[in-house]
Amino acid sequence: MSIFADIQQTFTRRDNALNQLLVINVLVFALLVVMRAVLHLSSVGDAYEVVLRQLAMPSDLPNLIRHPWTVLTYAFTHDGFFHILFNMLNLYWFGMLVREYLGDRRLVSLYILGALVGALFFVLSYNLVPVLRPGLGVPMLGASGAVTAVIVAAATLLPDYTFSLLLIGPVRIKYIAAAVVLISIAGINGTNPGGQIAHLGGAVLGFVYINQLQRGRDLGRPVIAVGEWINGLLHGRPRLRVTHRSPQANAAGSKRGGLAQPPQEEIDLILDKISRSGYESLSKDEKQKLFRASQK
Repeated sequence: MSIFADIQQTFTRRDNALNQLLVINVLVFALLVVMRAVLHLSSVGDAYEVVLRQLAMPSDLPNLIRHPWTVLTYAFTHDGFFHILFNMLNLYWFGMLVREYLGDRRLVSLYILGALVGALFFVLSYNLVPVLRPGLGVPMLGASGAVTAVIVAAATLLPDYTFSLLLIGPVRIKYIAAAVVLISIAGINGTNPGGQIAHLGGAVLGFVYINQLQRGRDLGRPVIAVGEWINGLLHGRPRLRVTHRSPQANAAGSKRGGLAQPPQEEIDLILDKISRSGYESLSKDEKQKLFRASQK
């Protein structure tokens, strides 16, 4: 199967949002790398900077008003191999947890909202903080703000879940998230203060998103609605979804789009399965139901 067929399959499969986010970031990076090489060989290397300015988000408001789409495109644009490598690794590791427990749509919502809040923090910092005003006009690119939102959200959702880190061993992800936040705070004194502040914006969004979701408020519903509207335009008709629920689950899930509570009978069956075969034997749907039950 060709690379193009693999990419096409990635975007035609349902429930594949994490891979789609990864592929979009990698494709944009690869296209920019090829474009930069071609422009350099054509002796018009300066044109690459012109292209990059159409994707990176500026910090000055007049330029941002002329390029409003950059509040999102910057979060899919990278200009360095290690930059995209670490961002995509973190997105994959922590995004798998968010996707497994909350589903694909909420993962996408979290990524988009993290990018938007990170952009807001970035712009406000350069326009309102006096010490940063000399750097006004500096652009920002990279998925770090959105990825930080995913990291903090996963740690808020499952604080005691452990990752096995090379040379360190098992570490609870709440400590990994805390380290990421501390590194961003320390980086404000460095050469990229606005970018580090954008990371903190993503961290705030990740925490608030999960906190509100556990209270029954899904902050990502507008993002999901826009996505469904775009999907309807692309396919020429709105997507119709049929959901089957038991009366108990329907009543428990009535809290303003929050996490619907599964009936106790289903939870008992899931717990029996864990006692027989272990937690890893659970399906994605069963893990999501078990998590929702823990929020009672």
